[in-house]
This record gives sequence, C-alpha cells and structure tokens, in this order.
Amino acid sequence: MNEEFDVIVVGAGNAALAAAVSAKENGADRVVVLEKAPREMRGGNTHWSGGVLRFAYDEPREIGALLPGIEDEFENFYDGISPYTQEDFHGDLVRVTNGRTDPTLSRLLVSNSQATVRWMKDTGGIKMEPAISLSAVKKDNVMVWARGLVVRAAHEGVGLSRSWFSTCERMGIEIRYGNAVSELLVDDNGRVVGVKTKDDEGVRSLGAKAVVLGCGGFEANVQMRTQHIGPLVGAAKVRGTPHNQGDGLRMALAIGAMPWGQWSGCHATPISADWGDFAPREMTDRSNRLSYVYSVMINRKGKRFVDEGEDGALFTYAKFGRAILAEPGAKAYQLFDSKVIHLLEPRYSTSDPIKASSLADLIEQLDIDDKAQALRTVQQFNDHARAPDEGFDPTKKDGLSTKGLDLEKTNWALKLDKPPYYAYSATGGITFTFGGLKINENAEVIGTDWRPIKGLYCCGELVGGLFYDNYPAGTGLVSGATFGRIAGRNAAAQQGVAPVAAVASR
Repeated sequence: MNEEFDVIVVGAGNAALAAAVSAKENGADRVVVLEKAPREMRGGNTHWSGGVLRFAYDEPREIGALLPGIEDEFENFYDGISPYTQEDFHGDLVRVTNGRTDPTLSRLLVSNSQATVRWMKDTGGIKMEPAISLSAVKKDNVMVWARGLVVRAAHEGVGLSRSWFSTCERMGIEIRYGNAVSELLVDDNGRVVGVKTKDDEGVRSLGAKAVVLGCGGFEANVQMRTQHIGPLVGAAKVRGTPHNQGDGLRMALAIGAMPWGQWSGCHATPISADWGDFAPREMTDRSNRLSYVYSVMINRKGKRFVDEGEDGALFTYAKFGRAILAEPGAKAYQLFDSKVIHLLEPRYSTSDPIKASSLADLIEQLDIDDKAQALRTVQQFNDHARAPDEGFDPTKKDGLSTKGLDLEKTNWALKLDKPPYYAYSATGGITFTFGGLKINENAEVIGTDWRPIKGLYCCGELVGGLFYDNYPAGTGLVSGATFGRIAGRNAAAQQGVAPVAAVASR
C-alpha cells in the first residue's frame, strides 16, 4: 500500500461528504475523500439539485430550529404548514412506490429524517432557508406549503455542496480530486481493506480500515442505461454530472455484493427539451419543468399520455419524466393559458415559451407530427374541462376533474380558454438510477451469500430498494445524508480492526 487511512470515502456528493463528516466526528483520524471529477466539476449530482429536504415533524414549529428568526421575515409563516408525521412520510413512500419500498430501510430513513436534517445544519454547517419558490403557493395572503417540503439548503444544491466542502476543510478531511477509483481491495478473509485509484501520476493502492462507496448510480453511462432500463432511457438527456458511470456498483458487484432494488427504474425529471445531452452545470436545477399540473401535456402525435393532475408534481415528476421518454421523439409540450401562467414555477423563466393568441396558432408552431390531432385533443379537453369557479385550488388536490375523456385529468382540470396561450417543450432528464446494492441497517453492503462484506459501506444513489417507479421529492438528499451518516459512523468504528495483506478483487 502506498498510504493507509482509517476511512476512504469514494465520491464527493451530499451522501459521500455526510459519510466523511460522520466518520471524522465519530473518531476516525485519517479520512480521505476520493473524487473522480476535477475540482471545478466536484460534488456529483448535488450541484444540480434543488436542495429541498423532506422530513417528518409532528408540529410545524419543530421546523423553527432550522429557520431561526423566520417569523420576523415572514408573517404568519406557520399558518400554512400542516403536520407531516413519520406515518405520513412513510405512507407517501409506500404509496408512490406501489408498496415496494424496502420496509427496513424506509422506516430507518423516515424515523431518522428530522434528526438527519438537524445534524446537517448543526454538524454539517448547512445553512437552511424556506423552499418558497419550489413548494409554497400563496392563498389569501398565506403561504400554503406542500406537506413535508418546507426547508431546503440555502442557495439550493450549489449551497449544499459548498457547505459540505467547507465543513470537510474545517474538520481536516482531505479531498483528492481527479482520483478515479477502479477497484476494491480485499484480504484473504474477504474484508475490504482499500482501493485502487488512478490520478494524473498513475495507478496506486490506498489502504483503509473501511471504505464507504458514495459515488452515485449509472445514470451517465449510456451502455448501462440501455442495458438495465432500456433503449429509450439509453438516449435520455442527463440532468446531472457526467461522472456517475456506475463505478461503485461495478466494483462492489465484482467482489460479490448483492444487486438490489429496481435496476430498470430511474428518477427522470421533466426538463426543457432545448438543452443538450447534459443539462448545463451553470443552470443547476433550472432546466426542470414541473408545473405541468396546470397544463394540457401532449406528445408529438398530438395526444395526451398522462393524467397531468394525478397528484401534486412533487409526487409525480419522477415517473412523468420517464413517461415522456417513452413518447415519440422523447418529447412533449406543456400548454398553458393566461389564467394559470402566474402559477408556473420560476424555473420556466430560463426558456422562452412559444406564444400565440389562439390555440390553433400555438399548435401550428409546435414540433409535432399531427397538428390536426393536437387541436382536436385540446378542443376535446376543453369540452370536458371546468371553470375556475367550480372549485379550482392550486394549493392542494382539488378534485376538479374532466368528465367523459378516455384519459381524465383528475385535478386542476381548467379549460384552456384565456389567451394568450403558451407552450413549453419537455423531455425526460435522467437524474439518478433506482437500482443499487443491498445494505443492512448499519449501511454495510450485503453479499450474495447474504452476509455483510466486512469493511464496505455505501450510501446515496448506491443504496438499492428505496425507490420503485416513482419518488417523493426531497427524499433523495435526506436519504443520502441519513445513510451517509450511518455509514460514516460505522466505518469509524472499524478503527480497531487490524488489516491483513490485501489482494486485488478477483
């Protein structure tokens, strides 16, 4: 071995840096973070996130510890916040995953969620702010919040990432950039005792008493996307780092780790179809297009293909992004009228909409194959849609449904009848993959023999089994920090374990 460490953390996103901070906090002296990206591209997918944090609380004022002085800034701040208990949170996880979320890991995530977010602030140095632009709608001079989604990291994912790096620097955690870890090293007892990594000076072996994998899924790897999720997703735009190539999964599987969860599933956010293959880093999460609940969304054949009002966008966007990818050309258009244009989230301002004074003129400008069908679709929708005075309420599922369509819109089903009209393009931007590794409650990676692989832990996107088909917004960052904290704590506890001679994985 060239060097020896107490804990090696592979990756440098939210989950990985939570693990590094936790390991240091819990007594590991030499902690090193190996980041494949150069410094200017550091931080994994965290940089692209909206920074919102879903966690449970019995009483809204429990949030106050995260937002000191908030009532001085926003009058009646707590009036629009509903309780969000652990049962509420777990119920949402079970519901959106069709009952398939791992029962042990999901309960662990939910029960630790508030404590994790408080730890992120107090120990991780993460500044918090209210997530106004993402999850609040103003009604009768009160901000009404989506349940469980009130707090985000200040300055969103960019701020979250910078805060973690600052805390690592303050705690004396070394971060090495341009280090592409390619292999886990194991001893004759099957314990992971280090890694093989490549930097500008060549390949070297680094020893450790424990290794934490926090280096993301395979969303940026076109071959793995095509193989595991399918050719439509293989061609998807990537809303995140190009460095998440599935390295951690490949290395762990090579030493007998058990694949777990939905390898055919992914989080695929509706984003602007105007971006290139990778959403620009400088745009962070501002390519998102999540106000479709107030729209009629049509594909290039001129037809609707989802119930836009099935649920709030923060419970449907992950699967609707995937749905768009299955449509012709992996493209859709979200159509709005002037009654609802003020409800669009601010991120829409990063694109110029197509605009017209009539629906026919709007559709004529769209990149679709059957414009006559598109106009019929909108006219049929209007024939079965409703007026605002029938109970439209943008702050909750309002039950304002179309009546008589083959595919009903079950909430917020307003007629498109007030010009001018607007259209925004959308495609599915893959953010992270759902398939990962099986872990236990200690964040130890489990082998195909159903026993823990000693010395190996994982967190973040590499944890398999939490998400299937869909995803509740804000859960990923809290999951990453929760299991990162657990992984770092347990990796630090391996300090007393004396490694034996290491050999490369077979």
